[in-house]
Amino acid sequence: LEERPLARVDAEQLGHDGDGERVGEALEGVDLAARSRARRRALQATYAWQVSGTGMRGIIDQFKHEQEMEIADLDYFEDLLVNIEKHCKDLDDAISPHLDRAIESVDPIERAVLRLGAYELIHRLDVPYRVVINEAIETTKRFGADFGHTYVNGVLDKLAKQVRGAEYRR
Repeated sequence: LEERPLARVDAEQLGHDGDGERVGEALEGVDLAARSRARRRALQATYAWQVSGTGMRGIIDQFKHEQEMEIADLDYFEDLLVNIEKHCKDLDDAISPHLDRAIESVDPIERAVLRLGAYELIHRLDVPYRVVINEAIETTKRFGADFGHTYVNGVLDKLAKQVRGAEYRR
């Protein structure tokens, strides 16, 4: 996957919502920039897993060897990938009601981003839903189709409302 040039969102911005309010106090002590890099690498690895049919462990090993993982949160990278593979059917089932087509028909980049975002929304309650959605949008802008980020935003917003109702209403 080739990255497109994009204005960077720094780690401090990821810790605030659009109104300047602090979000993600649970993320204190986490290197948000390294976690963001881990998500980008996880997107690339999930894409490779989807299109290659290779087992996720092989993809993880390949990425750990080939990619610049020293600047990413390696534990988070592995958590995302191992659990996306483990929970893939459940993630797809959670995403599907919010899609306008079958999950298999969604562009592979957007499908990978949706699976990553769904995993974080459902299983990583330590990550605020706004951070999950923002990261998914920015990653899709970087790697996906021109307007793929709007599709990802709409789907994940509906899923967040469903699975993070109390947090979503705040």
